[in-house]
Amino acid sequence: MAVNRSGLYTKIHKVLKKHYKPVAPNTRLPLMQQLLYGCCLENAPAQAADRALAALENDYYDWNEVRVSTATELSESMNMLPDPLEAGNRVRQILQSVFETNYSFDIEKLKKENIGAAVKKLQKLKGVTPFSVAYVTQMTLSGHSIPVGSGALEAIYVVGAISEKEKAKFQVPGIERAIPKNRGVEFGSMLNQLGAELVRAPHGALIKKILLEIAPDAKERLPKRKSSKAEEIKKATASKKQTGTKGNKGAAKEKATPKESKSTQVASDKKVSKSKKKTVPVKVKKKSVRKKATGKQPAGKLVAKKAVAKKTVAKKKVAKKKVAKKKSVPKKVAKKKVKAAKKIVRKSSKKKATGKSATSKIARRKPR
Repeated sequence: MAVNRSGLYTKIHKVLKKHYKPVAPNTRLPLMQQLLYGCCLENAPAQAADRALAALENDYYDWNEVRVSTATELSESMNMLPDPLEAGNRVRQILQSVFETNYSFDIEKLKKENIGAAVKKLQKLKGVTPFSVAYVTQMTLSGHSIPVGSGALEAIYVVGAISEKEKAKFQVPGIERAIPKNRGVEFGSMLNQLGAELVRAPHGALIKKILLEIAPDAKERLPKRKSSKAEEIKKATASKKQTGTKGNKGAAKEKATPKESKSTQVASDKKVSKSKKKTVPVKVKKKSVRKKATGKQPAGKLVAKKAVAKKTVAKKKVAKKKVAKKKSVPKKVAKKKVKAAKKIVRKSSKKKATGKSATSKIARRKPR
């Protein structure tokens, strides 16, 4: 469905007249001061912009000193603005860019040039915004251009006059055709007040009332509050619970099975321990036993025991060899050896007997 933009702009103008009063601008300011004033006026009330420009002129010797100062130093003098640091940075960049192109801060010659050429030169300066260029074009160059700041752009989007793509490109098509030139200053002043209110209190009752009065179907596009950390944590826990209930169905089935008794658990533990004991290799056991023995007994006793053990092993080997030899001798040879041994024994016994008899006879003889 096509949006009637011209009708929306005229309706915005009528509603803004009910809630705001236009502020008469100072058209006597030079072009350089007018450009800096536009930097201060964006998303800010006119009184705060007047005070900020006056503070810059009073706190600093000249514009060159402002150019050399930092944005934080300038923000201290412009602390009455909603975003003094951003405004101070814009002012410093504009002064630096003008000084680099002209080696001075006098740009009054742009008034003599064509409006289109002057606007292009202003757009090339660093730090300028669409609002400041449109404001200078309207106030000093006598052109028809309505200044729209970031806050006013958001309000126009909420109302439904522009799309998201146009908002991203900072474009407001058809606004100069819908609002005539003789009402441009009035409409621009009230639109800037609306943008300043939106920046100051985006969730306030006044801004909601004005925007819904312009477009009753703008509830979905109104600025939304950021959810607090507690709400984010609650949402995260709720999502985790939902995923946990789906994934814990299998776990519930496992829990439903009857638990094993303590006795069966103890028996299974014993079996496991026995199996572990059996799996220990024999060599490891011997090494551990040797280590224990060497740790408890002295070195001398161990050496003596080793020598005794070697001797017993040698004796056992000799006995085994003798038994093996005896077994290897045939039976006939063994019998002959036995007979020969018996004969030797008999002869020795006879000799002994004869010897005894001779001595006994001599002993019995009587001396002559």
